[in-house]
Amino acid sequence: MDLAPLTIDIPAQPWSGRNDGDGAEHRRWWQAVTALGGETALGAALPAGGTRPAVLLGFCSDEGVRRNQGRVGASAAPAEIRAALGSLAWHGERTLYDAGDVLVSGAGLLAGQLRAGAALTAMLDGGALTVVLGGGHEIAYASYLGVVNSRRVREGARWGVLNLDAHFDLRDAPVPSSGTVFLQMANAEAEAGRSLNYAVVGISEPNNTRALFRTADQLDVKYLLDEDCSLERAREFVASFLERIDVLHLTIDLDVFEASLAPGVSAPAAYGVPLPVIAAICRQVAASGKLFHADVAELNPEFDIDHRTAKLAARLVNTVLRAESCGLS
Repeated sequence: MDLAPLTIDIPAQPWSGRNDGDGAEHRRWWQAVTALGGETALGAALPAGGTRPAVLLGFCSDEGVRRNQGRVGASAAPAEIRAALGSLAWHGERTLYDAGDVLVSGAGLLAGQLRAGAALTAMLDGGALTVVLGGGHEIAYASYLGVVNSRRVREGARWGVLNLDAHFDLRDAPVPSSGTVFLQMANAEAEAGRSLNYAVVGISEPNNTRALFRTADQLDVKYLLDEDCSLERAREFVASFLERIDVLHLTIDLDVFEASLAPGVSAPAAYGVPLPVIAAICRQVAASGKLFHADVAELNPEFDIDHRTAKLAARLVNTVLRAESCGLS
């Protein structure tokens, strides 16, 4: 699929947060992040060094959630995650950039996904580790477009997508939504003569129909049920998946956590995967050297409590970028 021209709808805005001083020993996220200036900067080669620079991109969309009959409000999530990140202490070594937001207006979901995909491809080809702040889980299809059109994947790198989620999101529906994204990926890969390499940690059996399990089996999707997500089993599952690929697209749907940890999502979970397990997976994939792109989806600030879910999302983003930067495992 051809990508759209490089367009960022909302330029990166100034960050703010607690100020304990200007020295490196006091540095917090808001002091570490630099705005990427102008569309041409998206495709520019970023400074090389021991670790890849990271670029954040917001995806302001809840159109996919609305189509999936969920609770809308996720379009406000990128700003909330940035606010939660701002005062976190930054212990990493990598350079951090903010590229601004892609805004989905009304029914223009595919157009927004194409714009986000084009921006991601440019930044990936420029040497960045890209992180998208959603938005509904429809962001995962935009991320897919960015990854598969990147130079590294076009040159033959084996890629796969690891989804931390209570749902397969393999729904076969007449209109694309947040619940169809991985079937869309599978269909696009089939059209290109490839098979989708897809794995999920945290599947809730009561929240996925037999039809969805059948589709997962037909597509050879690897999955681990939420009730089976011990730390040991999750690590073994992820390690096995990583052996099959060269580059990884990690996508985190915040409804993988139980509702007391993540109340601010479209579909709060009654069971969920423990935070230590998800955090360990994030460190594992980051330390593997195969993490290529990540996105965090489904924060709905309208239903959050004390910014609990936004803080959780921020902690996960910090974990992913800090872990790869320092080689933690």
